[in-house]
Amino acid sequence: MKTIFDIVCVLGVGLLFAACTGVGVSNVAPKVAPKVNFDADSAYRYTQEQVAFGPRVPGTEAHKRCLEYYVETFKRFGATVEIQQGTETNLYNKPQEVMNVIASYQPMKANRIILCSHWDSRPFADQDADRKQVDKPIDGANDGASSTGVLMEIARQLNLRQPSIGVDIILFDAEDMGTPEHLKLKYMPDSWCLGSQSWGKSDKGKSSEARYAVLLDMIGGPGATFCREHFSQQYASDVVDKIWRMGSRLGYGSYFVNVDGGAITDDHLYINRLTKVPAIDIIHYDAQTLTSFPAYWHTHDDNMSNVDKSSLRAVGETLLAVIYDER
Repeated sequence: MKTIFDIVCVLGVGLLFAACTGVGVSNVAPKVAPKVNFDADSAYRYTQEQVAFGPRVPGTEAHKRCLEYYVETFKRFGATVEIQQGTETNLYNKPQEVMNVIASYQPMKANRIILCSHWDSRPFADQDADRKQVDKPIDGANDGASSTGVLMEIARQLNLRQPSIGVDIILFDAEDMGTPEHLKLKYMPDSWCLGSQSWGKSDKGKSSEARYAVLLDMIGGPGATFCREHFSQQYASDVVDKIWRMGSRLGYGSYFVNVDGGAITDDHLYINRLTKVPAIDIIHYDAQTLTSFPAYWHTHDDNMSNVDKSSLRAVGETLLAVIYDER
């Protein structure tokens, strides 16, 4: 992830989001939102089960075992499951294998959307105050596991009640492999988001005719707030409107904050640049920190103590309602 951009130029990892300003979006919306069942306890459990494998760093045993867990679980939830393998260049300028998980519901339907997250965890704790700990991989409980946990619970619900559209759930690998500051390597902007780059360059990505894609990232933190990210607005403002309005209709306006946020390099940006699918990012914005990410971002405090069921519910219920509202 996570390079943060000014609206005009790249600023690099850890710099500020552009200032939030109010957006003139009408709050007028249909009175009745679709009734959905989203179990935040289940989403929390799926998050916890991922973390229990250990840091999900590509090439490790924990990464391999967690991949098997995803495939088994999505199959149990009635999805058609595929592992999309690819190779990208990592921060050491060496080949990096990536393993994306694609779980499809009603794959025969042309009318479909994509929901996605990244499932790997950061191999460094480069933002940790304890400099003796920076070279140790992190749990990535919020940054990776929480968004994937929400998608797993959505998958369970889609198996119980089919929507009128097809849904592809994509878990991108090697998103958090980007250049850390403490190694003093030459900065490589494209060393982040390797899984989405691989998918976007593949025949499957290039040929996708999904109506839109929604990326979740760092959505499980206590009191999470989601601003309207710049590239999301640029490529798919109507999708942002749709989701933020649904969140408001469901009573989650304190999470889906109706203000402009800054611009961020995340998996959605490569979907937008490499495919025909307009993509948005739902990602935690924290105005109280210098990075505009939660204080535990890329530290060893990114553990289960910073995953909150209320935040999981707000995002999961909103997305499910959007899915069942589509025709």
